Amino acid sequence: MIQLGKSQVLVIQRIKEFGVYLGEPGEAGQSVLLPKKQVPEGAGLGDELEVFIYKDSEDRLIATTAKPQLMVGETGLLRVKEVGKIGAFLDMGLEKDLLLPFKEQSRRVQSGEDCLVAVYVDKSQRLAATMNVYPYMNADSPYQKDDKVTGIIYEIHDTIGAFVAVDNRYYGLVPKKELYGETKVGGQIEARVTKVRADGKLDLSLRDKAHVQMDTDARVILDLLLASGGTLPINDKTSPDVIKREADMSKNAFKRAVGRLLKDGKIRITDTGIETVVE
Repeated sequence: MIQLGKSQVLVIQRIKEFGVYLGEPGEAGQSVLLPKKQVPEGAGLGDELEVFIYKDSEDRLIATTAKPQLMVGETGLLRVKEVGKIGAFLDMGLEKDLLLPFKEQSRRVQSGEDCLVAVYVDKSQRLAATMNVYPYMNADSPYQKDDKVTGIIYEIHDTIGAFVAVDNRYYGLVPKKELYGETKVGGQIEARVTKVRADGKLDLSLRDKAHVQMDTDARVILDLLLASGGTLPINDKTSPDVIKREADMSKNAFKRAVGRLLKDGKIRITDTGIETVVE
């Protein structure tokens, strides 16, 4: 069976001036045209060719020897070429662009940007893209606890956290309590695996292990002190929300970093906050 949106090996069954017709080996049923400009030099009847099947501008099945960036069921980054009346058109490496309908966009995309999508066959039996990639993720990643990974945020839930496509294909989640710094849908992140769940999904953190992160956080606090003239109106009695807003870290991380700076004699705690120690 000739499969739309897939690469497969077909044989040359007929040769015409405008190209060759390909079909499955040993079968005389359905065939698909490979245009002449795509036919390898010297190819003849019975030869096998690996081709990708899609639909042309007249909605007919057509083959190409070009390699698409994504096939049906796969996820990845595609560049937005233009935005039209029915959606955005993405460059998938073929003569015909891939439609990302407005209804399949989790946010409005702009020309020139790269967006994470999955390729599927719509109800009209055409190839299309969707930004709802969760159903296309898989849970058989090779990663273990404390491994470093990269991924793209494809959804942010107010109470759960940020859903991440690790390597554009594996389930990942940065829990809400681990969200620090600027995070947005479509943003690329580097994270640490904190847990591999029983179902294979990955829990992630944007921060290093506590003893490593403590040094980084201490430098952040010193930079904040320098920028504010040597004093900050936050200490271990300040609410977690204020600490996160002012220092972009959890209260526990703040307390660990402050403890390090106190031990090193670089700051002191006051009734209203912390301040640098003048040597």
